[in-house]
Amino acid sequence: MKHVSLLVASSAVWAQSALDTSKPAAAKWPATMRPVVRGTRYAVSSMKPAGTMAAERVLRAGGNAFDAAVAGQAVLAIVDAQNNGVGSDAVLLVHDAKSGKVWSVNAEGTAPKLATIAWYKQHQGGKLPVGDTLLSGTVPGVVDAWYVLLDRWGTMSFAQVLGDAIDMAENGFPIDEKLVGSINGSKKLKKYPSSERTFFPLGRDWKAGEMATNRNLARTLRRLVEAERGAVSGGRRAGLKAARDEFYKGAIAREMAAFSEANGGLFRYEDFASYSALVEEAVSTSYRGYVMYKNPSASQGPAELFALNLLEGYDLKGMGHNTPDAIHVGIESVKLAFADRDKYLGDMEFVRIPYAALLAPPYTAARRRMIDMGKASLEYRPGSPEVLAGEPALDRPADVDYSKKEGDGGDTSYIAVVDAARNAVSFTPSLHTGFGTNVVMGDLGFAFNCRGDYYSLVPGHANALGPGRRPRSTLQGTLVTREGKPFLVTGSPGGDDQIMRTMQTFLNIVDFGMNVQQAIEAPRWSTRSFPMSHWPHTMYPGEVTVESRIPEAVRAALKQRGHKLKVGGAWSLGYNAAIVIDAATGVLHAGADPRVDAYALAW
Repeated sequence: MKHVSLLVASSAVWAQSALDTSKPAAAKWPATMRPVVRGTRYAVSSMKPAGTMAAERVLRAGGNAFDAAVAGQAVLAIVDAQNNGVGSDAVLLVHDAKSGKVWSVNAEGTAPKLATIAWYKQHQGGKLPVGDTLLSGTVPGVVDAWYVLLDRWGTMSFAQVLGDAIDMAENGFPIDEKLVGSINGSKKLKKYPSSERTFFPLGRDWKAGEMATNRNLARTLRRLVEAERGAVSGGRRAGLKAARDEFYKGAIAREMAAFSEANGGLFRYEDFASYSALVEEAVSTSYRGYVMYKNPSASQGPAELFALNLLEGYDLKGMGHNTPDAIHVGIESVKLAFADRDKYLGDMEFVRIPYAALLAPPYTAARRRMIDMGKASLEYRPGSPEVLAGEPALDRPADVDYSKKEGDGGDTSYIAVVDAARNAVSFTPSLHTGFGTNVVMGDLGFAFNCRGDYYSLVPGHANALGPGRRPRSTLQGTLVTREGKPFLVTGSPGGDDQIMRTMQTFLNIVDFGMNVQQAIEAPRWSTRSFPMSHWPHTMYPGEVTVESRIPEAVRAALKQRGHKLKVGGAWSLGYNAAIVIDAATGVLHAGADPRVDAYALAW
């Protein structure tokens, strides 16, 4: 009863705060469900306690943020297995303390070379399988992300950072309620013999608290370590490369290719052998003196920059937190940003993204004039920033469906790490939907991500399917600097909703003066009034969902403006982890979302 009472009390104060902005800042925001976790040497926050603890153990042992991020994600791949794994794709943002530079690591998977629009039209009736079968997959990128972190910025070996993950997969871990529910409730896993052997080794459903193992996965990870040790005479970097190549060019790659061909997949050995994660320049924009960085290619992340540029022209603090005006302008800004997301964002190796024009003040001003403060837009309205900038028009077709209710919004995992030197990592790995393709690759112990159901089958679309092409993913993270120093690292699972979650957390800190935990726990809103990322790219014009802690008076005002309002649970739109770095005091402030099993540690 105490827990319920706290929820009710917290909801009441949030409701009052949303309507009354006259109180001083110190008294405005309620007590949080969880404390801000503070330290000065390092901080970690992730979607599971075990992932956070694995990263912290590496930091305590002398590793840096890059070493710790690999260790933490490898453990998340086991304890948060429905959401991410060794077969995941990933995007990362890193702040390298030595250079003071922010980098993007693009570990999105690529489509098999046999995957073409024509093939899917001929063999699949012009449909993409959603979250099922190898035909929905892309090449796993997360192992190469591990390699990039360790080789370019890390200090440790694969043997050191994968130790906890191997131990847990081999000797077992107490399985929690969420993973139990995901496995027991999955009909897809039981369709495939290799998946049934992996996830139902006892021939029955799981019970929370039982010890779970994945010894095939442990053997796969050990093969990476053994390859590393076999090349140790060439030094640390040679060992790292040998481990990476065992996965993409060695026996593991050949086993993945053979299993794919034998089970109706389009993946072949060359798809793995030619794969490489990319280290790229991050794209950024400024907002009230802060600089926010995003992954530029094959990610929806830059759409948050488009939305923030629009919102900077409004006095959000003056409007008040979660008032009708503040929520309305946030939603309308997201709609415009996501329309441009659909038209322009994709794999930069295949499409041109005119960032200079998209982020230019004249274009932002023109888009801002399209927002009607009294009325919700129900239209899909991409712009033409390149024309305003005096460049030739990019004629790209739309891919928007208004009738089908198919697909899965998906989910993922997340880990943020900051170390004593103020290296920072935002790491978002994912299988996209529950257990990805749901097809465990033979005896390797893992399934591929199913990000392939994000492609468009419309030729010429920015996200059109093509051999070797990365899909425009919903995966994204956030890294913010202030006066050249890292200020905020945050991310969130949640499919298309990821940007809205990280944006609201950021605005809660910058515009509304909340601490990191208050910013995470504050009531949230979401919209689906844009083409969804997963096939068939359905748009739900005007749809808005708010957590029930948003007051009834605010909801009524949003309805009056034409928003098609849905009310979700009090704590239903979440999944953030975040670390704020106070450069003036040296204190790290870590937060974790009580809506899920996220936990933070700091020292």
